[in-house]
Amino acid sequence: MALKVIQWASGGVGRAAVAGIAAHPELELVGLWVHDPDKVGRDAGELAGTDPLGVAATDDVEALLALGADCVVYSPIVADEAVVARILAAGTSVVTPLGWFYTGGRDVSVLAAAAEAGGATLHGTGIHPGGVTERFPLMVSALSGSVTHVRAEEFSDIRTYDAPGVVRDIMLFGATPEAAAASPMVGFLGSGFLQSIDMVVDALGFRADAERRSRHEVAVATAPIDSPIGPIEPGLVAAQRFTWEATVDGEPVVTVRTNWMMGEEDLDPAWTFGPGGERFEVEVSGDPSSLVTFHGWHPESIAAGLERNPGVVATANHCVSAVPAVCAAPPGVLSYLDLPLVAGRAAPHLGRA
Repeated sequence: MALKVIQWASGGVGRAAVAGIAAHPELELVGLWVHDPDKVGRDAGELAGTDPLGVAATDDVEALLALGADCVVYSPIVADEAVVARILAAGTSVVTPLGWFYTGGRDVSVLAAAAEAGGATLHGTGIHPGGVTERFPLMVSALSGSVTHVRAEEFSDIRTYDAPGVVRDIMLFGATPEAAAASPMVGFLGSGFLQSIDMVVDALGFRADAERRSRHEVAVATAPIDSPIGPIEPGLVAAQRFTWEATVDGEPVVTVRTNWMMGEEDLDPAWTFGPGGERFEVEVSGDPSSLVTFHGWHPESIAAGLERNPGVVATANHCVSAVPAVCAAPPGVLSYLDLPLVAGRAAPHLGRA
């Protein structure tokens, strides 16, 4: 029988997850939680841009938990630990791109207790963090001996990210450099990326220094730059670079970096994506070294990205693909290191009957 899945939230990741669940031969969408009252009662397929699925969106948490679903794909903008604990305690596993990639000594006692009480599993996954920053580097590292450094890096045009409120009010694009420097983004993003770094450090056996380094750099517009959040005027933030590092005796051994830019024109400093364009990279320095570049997760144009961003779809698919393994796993807060290989599934018209 198909595993019953609830999609929690219907933003970009949520819409892509609804479509992914509907296409997965081992899963059945049975519920959709929405925050916006205007979406309540609408068909999940309509909200996701697919054919109707016969599942009406709701904001009734109790009704959703009463469905006895096997798993929730949990993807609101910000995670609510109390809600996650409530879902787990009700006996429903949770897959999410919002954190809990690797506990690494962090206090997850509340969620672990809820998972144990409900016989459910919590698993964090995604793309960056949640894939590029730990899962893929560890996979590639198996080809090297004597690893000395691991780098995971994103190069993205943020104009294709269809979340103007997040880009403007949380990421603080279009703000002054002083405002951006004082933002909580380094800590907010670091809560996920530092889990990735800790997983790589622990799995590879680095004797890492106790403190992790972080660095936030900005570039400002030198001329007005058109963007989905309105024109970014000269002197305001139009590109940001976040870096987190683990070190051994002060020398970097694991580096995670994001390069988010409103295009490549009219920036000071004059940052560019380089000849590789938009991409994700995983580099493992060792004997021998490896450099893996991921293309295909960036849209062909700004307009295409605002309609359907492949990186967002990849994030959703990584969650959806994990559902069968998570549902088969023992209770607890589990990382990739605790699960078997997670894989996608054949297209419905090519799959086994």
